Amino acid sequence: MASKEITYKEQPFQLSYELVNPAQEPVLLVLHGWGSNKEIMKQAFAKTLPEYKHIYLDMPGFGKSTNEMILTTEDYANIVKLFLDELGVRATIAMGHSFGGKVSTLLDTPCLVLLSSAGVVTVKPWSVKIKIATFKLLKPLGMKKIRELFVAPDAQGMSHEMYETFKNVVDEDFEASFAKSQSRALCFWGKEDTATPLYTGEKIAGLIENSEFYPLDGDHFFFLKHSAFIAQTITEQCISPKAKL
Repeated sequence: MASKEITYKEQPFQLSYELVNPAQEPVLLVLHGWGSNKEIMKQAFAKTLPEYKHIYLDMPGFGKSTNEMILTTEDYANIVKLFLDELGVRATIAMGHSFGGKVSTLLDTPCLVLLSSAGVVTVKPWSVKIKIATFKLLKPLGMKKIRELFVAPDAQGMSHEMYETFKNVVDEDFEASFAKSQSRALCFWGKEDTATPLYTGEKIAGLIENSEFYPLDGDHFFFLKHSAFIAQTITEQCISPKAKL
């Protein structure tokens, strides 16, 4: 494991990362989802795609990487680009899970691999709508533990900066960014995913002109069971001489 310090908007970030197959030249960048870290992604894919140098990165505020700023998804993408510049590499493939899928989309790599990516706003059930309305009603009263009671589990226990960042990105409509993508996109999805439902993956694949959609058994972390198939598909669609790039 290594770390690299970069400066973005006059703010230093200490970014933790790990390389697999460091002697290889082509680069596979792997980005985790919200509330996660590089370790789960490495667990899934470290033994696949040996012809690529893998970069597993803890994005700012997650794992062992620091963050003391309120960020947007675009900020995350800019920070990742600076990080790659500091390493002196360009990613051929960007792979992103959930929130990491949105960040990966903004990197404009030749090949984009989305794993149950966030970015399509879903209709909230009435129970969630009631929670939101109640939270807004009680917020001016300054009642203790309101955040613990009403904030999503993904946001609990966060610093002020990360909580405000979470609010920036959680219900972000990313459809225009998907539609602008010029990458060759492979969209893999868990059929039983409730965090980013299957229909959102179908919509994203429809928005990206050069894309393929692969529904697979499993939930939001389906890729842990299907890493071999995902890697094989990447090889066939993005790496082999017959790849449709």
